Amino acid sequence: MARNPENGADALEILTLAGNLTSIMDLDFLLQRIGDVAQSMLNCEASSIMLLDEERKSLYFKLATGAKGSVMKKMVIPVGQGIAGWVAEHKETVVVNDTKKDPRFAGHFDKASGFVTRQLLAVPMIMKGELIGVAEVLNRRDNSEFTDYDVKVFTSLANLAAAAISNTRQMQTQKNFFSHVLEMLGESIEAVSPKLDSHPANTAYLACAIARKLGVEDADYRNIYYAGLLHDIGYIGLKNRRLVSEASLVLSSLPPEEQHVAMSVKMLEGILIFRGALPVIRHHHEKFDGSGYPAKLSGEAIPLGARILRLVESLEELRMSAGLSGDELRQRAKAELGNGSGKLFDPRVVQAALQILGDDNKTWVF
Repeated sequence: MARNPENGADALEILTLAGNLTSIMDLDFLLQRIGDVAQSMLNCEASSIMLLDEERKSLYFKLATGAKGSVMKKMVIPVGQGIAGWVAEHKETVVVNDTKKDPRFAGHFDKASGFVTRQLLAVPMIMKGELIGVAEVLNRRDNSEFTDYDVKVFTSLANLAAAAISNTRQMQTQKNFFSHVLEMLGESIEAVSPKLDSHPANTAYLACAIARKLGVEDADYRNIYYAGLLHDIGYIGLKNRRLVSEASLVLSSLPPEEQHVAMSVKMLEGILIFRGALPVIRHHHEKFDGSGYPAKLSGEAIPLGARILRLVESLEELRMSAGLSGDELRQRAKAELGNGSGKLFDPRVVQAALQILGDDNKTWVF
């Protein structure tokens, strides 16, 4: 079936996919959508997206549509072998309208999969000069030849796939870096005092478990995690003369027990990703009855994350200072929660914590 380059439907479909690059976080879903659109727009029986492995020696299937797609996904194609391997090696588009006439075609892949490839269009996926993989469409349903217009359309789709894959890899790299930075910050806090050994991670995990019980999700959940991990970072700052000098006006007006909290907020307030965690850190020493600090907030005027962190801090103090462990720690923790409910702690947070402490799990260290 001949395609009309003047028809704006193709351009609209490609623009829609391009708009989804940043809004759809599920790479597999987005690539499946690109493959389905390619297969439909070019009237083909199947489509595939193959990625270059870490050693850059082979292609593996990230996506394979069509009747034999599940079989194809198990295959690996060496660079330089077959048409896809040739495209990967030379970084050039290949149009083959009759595979029987192309010596590069490796028929053994068809024999292994049971799929009969009559014709194909293969395009290299390149981002910033680097080969990411190869995209293919196979067998026009009406047996017509691939045209120059088809090549342009499919190249646009392959470029979108390459951008989606590159964006995802970059995000994964950034997340990996960020998680390692957080881990190092937690270890730095632990190094301030033997008492703080394991405290940042224990606090974050238990606070998040309670938050999950209370239905906290998404950004609020992440902010509680950040606050649990970094709420004591001010202890590091208090050992730094420059930071203490810069914060001297604020610190001089506070009693010693409040200074590390103020320093924690000061150290993190310029980092955008921690902005939502600052109220949790700032108010995690408030008490439910209004007798805490720094603002003597009470009840639900205290941010929920701070109410959770207040409770977890008290349990951690038991673990760190009382030298308790095992069932003895569990029982003391339950008693602490019962005695403090409605006074130190939000009763709703207490109930969530009691459920967790009653479970036989590894959320907190016993």
